[in-house]
Amino acid sequence: MTDDAIYAPPADPVEILHEDSQLVVVNKPSGLLSVPGKGAHLADCLLTRVQAIFPQALVVHRLDRDTSGVMVFALTPHAQRHLGLQFEKRQVKKVYVARLWGRLEPKRGEVDLPLIVDWPNRPRQKVCHETGRPALTEWQVLRHEGDTTRVRLRPRTGRSHQLRVHMQALGHPILGDPFYAKGPARDFPRLMLHSEELRLRHPEGGIGMRFRVAAPF
Repeated sequence: MTDDAIYAPPADPVEILHEDSQLVVVNKPSGLLSVPGKGAHLADCLLTRVQAIFPQALVVHRLDRDTSGVMVFALTPHAQRHLGLQFEKRQVKKVYVARLWGRLEPKRGEVDLPLIVDWPNRPRQKVCHETGRPALTEWQVLRHEGDTTRVRLRPRTGRSHQLRVHMQALGHPILGDPFYAKGPARDFPRLMLHSEELRLRHPEGGIGMRFRVAAPF
């Protein structure tokens, strides 16, 4: 079964965290595409829902369909360029919360493993030391919850599926991950990955801004 065969996005209204003349920040629900996929059945996405409120909204970055949390859209071409460069130059600080299978030890660490698309199984990604692009994730254990672990993740690069593959590489896949978790680790109602916080500079004036929303799990 392909990943889009059972696309049934939630009907929740757009939750706006912040809006001004240059940007709008929203809380993306799990199960909703950030941008349209290929085909009419994948047309419903966060971008089109935001554009129903702000017709001028422009894409700056994306979150995986099953990831929830803070996401920013530009409201002017200038803001799109400005914010896009911040992401490209890794000036945007991103913090995620996830629940992992097993008891991760020690209390903190990092994963430095290069990633590349796994072409026969795309959109899956894989670790490849020969042709992969550099990818670095810092992790911190928040607490153990039975046989699972709640962690805070800080990606220092922005590779596709980076957090998901890196946690799998540690032997502790993210709960509910349809691509990288197996057996009981996969048997959860959603991917337990949430974009908790974004820190960026405002496109007008460069003032530092922080947007945060707590994980719903």
